[in-house]
Amino acid sequence: MAGSRRARGGEASPLRLIVIAVVLIGLVLVSLRLMPGSPLASAAAARWGDPSAPVDRAADAPPDRSSRPSPSPSASPSPSPEPLPFADRQIDLDIEGWYAWSVLDTRTGKIIGSKNMDETSTTASLIKAWIVADYLRRADEAGQTPSDAKLADATRIIRDSDNTRAEQFYNSVGRSASIKRLISICKTTDSSVAADGGWSRTNLSPRDTARLGACIKDGRAAGPEWTKWLINEMRLVRGAGDFGIRKAFPESEQKKIAIKNGWIDRTREQEMHINCLAIGDDWTMGVMVRYPIGMGYEYGMKNCQKITEAVLRSTT
Repeated sequence: MAGSRRARGGEASPLRLIVIAVVLIGLVLVSLRLMPGSPLASAAAARWGDPSAPVDRAADAPPDRSSRPSPSPSASPSPSPEPLPFADRQIDLDIEGWYAWSVLDTRTGKIIGSKNMDETSTTASLIKAWIVADYLRRADEAGQTPSDAKLADATRIIRDSDNTRAEQFYNSVGRSASIKRLISICKTTDSSVAADGGWSRTNLSPRDTARLGACIKDGRAAGPEWTKWLINEMRLVRGAGDFGIRKAFPESEQKKIAIKNGWIDRTREQEMHINCLAIGDDWTMGVMVRYPIGMGYEYGMKNCQKITEAVLRSTT
């Protein structure tokens, strides 16, 4: 009987073997979880919160927007410039003969005017503003400073429309070569040199007169050294030459507007030719009229003003 119990005790029970196997497997798994670098260690740490283990939190973390480009703020539209004091309108005035006008916005380059603003007329003394500008720019380009006597002559040409001194300056700048420079430098499109080569019969249109004004205003005509001087002299025009465009403005504004006018009786054509150039803060203007010679100077001088008044915006 005793021998039978020892025989059974020496054999492993199947159930006992299964239990032992489960325990061993459990011990192996625990060891793997604790072993550094084990994939099970990383998973366990992610599950149980081991701070020493690397954790992939990409799936749980909120999206990182810091690397995304911020939407560009919508650009604010550039404010429109204040309107000029002139309206883009066609006018029909009770004026004898031919007339035309043009205004150039010096901020934008836009030109408005009468339908015939490209038609030309002879400039008379209006062209003296260019002759003086051409003289001053060329002197500066040559490294020369005009003498006080020459500047005094230039003042007389601009303020008082002195013909004798204008002829002297015109000779010094090459006569018709100077008008060709005007056409090139000021980018005129309708102008031409007089057939006789003289300054008085230079042909400009109201549109090109406004372009000449812009050319003086922005410094192309007289150059950087003398532009302010020339515009100031044109503001000081006096006597018989002080008429036309700026007279249409309130008296408080008139002295801020630079001008150069031309007036002549053309016996060959039996016409009066009256021309007006003005330079304002943001604009330049040209007005030209022609009419029968017997009507006198004053008729055209007043009509330069009348045409300007007709295209000014209403302030009421």
